[in-house]
Amino acid sequence: MDITERKITKIAREAEKLVLRTMREGGVGTAEIDLIHALRHNPGCTQAHLAEILNADKAAIARRTKNLEIKGYLERRESPSDKRCQLLYPTEKAESLKSSKAEVEAGFYEYLTSCLTPEEAETFAALLDKLYTVSKTESRAGFPHILAKW
Repeated sequence: MDITERKITKIAREAEKLVLRTMREGGVGTAEIDLIHALRHNPGCTQAHLAEILNADKAAIARRTKNLEIKGYLERRESPSDKRCQLLYPTEKAESLKSSKAEVEAGFYEYLTSCLTPEEAETFAALLDKLYTVSKTESRAGFPHILAKW
């Protein structure tokens, strides 16, 4: 039985809605945010590699990368090993988008936790830290305990 009733996921979705609303006001859509995020974690990759990472159509990735280049979020550089190939890199503007997203999320979570007493907030933060540590450890190991149950 899931005692959390998936509320962690539901709260995270609400935070994401706020982030997306804020980013859209800045002219960046959901799919573009995902592409920028993938590119920030894989700088110097090709459009084909981004399509694999995002499990998206190559033509859609080509359109998004072109739009993001025009908006100043990515730049193309010639591959040193293959002059026919262009590698994609995030710009400073893309890096600053991460900060903007983090600020919006932090503001949302600060607002949510403002209804807690200082003692409740401290306990909640400690419990979240414990859950996050277990989650990250399990993820890095390839989810052996979770997969064994199924």
